[in-house]
Amino acid sequence: MATEQPRESRRDEIDAILERKDGGVRETRDEADKYTVVGAADRRTYANWLTPVEEHFVCHRNDIPDADADSWTVSLTGGLDDEYSLSDLNDEFPTVAVAHTMECAGNGRGQHRPETGSVQWGFEAAGTAVWTGTPLSSVLRGRPDDADDDAWLTAVGGDPSDGDDVFARSIPLSKALEDCILATEMNGRPLPREHGFPVRLIVPGWYGVNCVKWVEELRLMDTMVVDGSLDRPGDHAYWQQEAYRMHPAGVDPEPNETVETVDTWAQLEAGEPDHPYTFDQTVMSVIGSPDGESTVSVPEDGTIELTGVAWAGDDGVERVEVSTDGGDAWADAELFGPDYAGAWRLFRYDWDARPGTHVLCSRATDDRGRRQPMRISDPDAWRDALEADEFPWNEGGYAANAVLPNAVEIDVESA
Repeated sequence: MATEQPRESRRDEIDAILERKDGGVRETRDEADKYTVVGAADRRTYANWLTPVEEHFVCHRNDIPDADADSWTVSLTGGLDDEYSLSDLNDEFPTVAVAHTMECAGNGRGQHRPETGSVQWGFEAAGTAVWTGTPLSSVLRGRPDDADDDAWLTAVGGDPSDGDDVFARSIPLSKALEDCILATEMNGRPLPREHGFPVRLIVPGWYGVNCVKWVEELRLMDTMVVDGSLDRPGDHAYWQQEAYRMHPAGVDPEPNETVETVDTWAQLEAGEPDHPYTFDQTVMSVIGSPDGESTVSVPEDGTIELTGVAWAGDDGVERVEVSTDGGDAWADAELFGPDYAGAWRLFRYDWDARPGTHVLCSRATDDRGRRQPMRISDPDAWRDALEADEFPWNEGGYAANAVLPNAVEIDVESA
């Protein structure tokens, strides 16, 4: 069973990452002193479409493996029966680049009151990069011919655990074939060690936990991973069936072999399964500029431009609204810039500003009409939260997308 015991190597890993990223990130509080976690250091990261590697968040629980690109292989199992080196993947298959907004499923966990345990993220665990690698549709082409439409593909990470758990995550085979890749580059550079070198699964539009780092095995299965699914010792199901499940306090989620929908929000709305899995990202937005760090002067024309980003996982962003009075009144912002499936959109709004203190916030609506709720609920609300325009407080602090916790207070002065 996975445990939340302190990890001695964590401190050295974080220090090395902070040095490599040269001020673009800062350490995030981890109550268990277990995870290696750093997030974007500056709100202005969210005023740009592409997130530099230096500003991109990092999160992992186990030690970074001592990987050798020349000897690393990815095994295909579960009837696939093959193995590829990195040179095989590069030489035998096409190479594609995909834009993907990576977001930790625990982004916003630190906004829950009362606090949940583990990593106390604000909004800094999200970033958009261009990932380059091999399409899974090419690697899996023609194999197997008899796979069911509802089959699953389980990715296993090569990171060494200090417990008995194996890091394994399952995604539907249909999603794997649609747009997923085995990435070896990030923003045109070799994949950094902390981001999964030498090879990482990228699942566009889905939470980062599904984007398994240091991939060493892809296994075709009839079900999601459950205990005993893999041909290896250890506990196999913790990261699929227990962690990254949404539930009230004091609940142990029951395992499921499959689910009707992988849309996280739809699972919440339907109440089925009882304790949703974190697959597809929920609709979210963040104002990047102004950042609230310094007083803003009103220019001669009286207009201050608000800029930010909004995303909705597999769905599109239909609308972004902004408020300059803490959510009492709203106005439509303009979407602009690159528009790629699975990646965030930029938005901007010209604000006729007046001197004083103002609370700026944004809320996005996806193309299914689902809008960010205003706040995170009390722990006892759970299933009733969405109807009250609240995001359900949950013990793991997962998938939070409330508006007010991400607001920014700014002081405006006359020029």
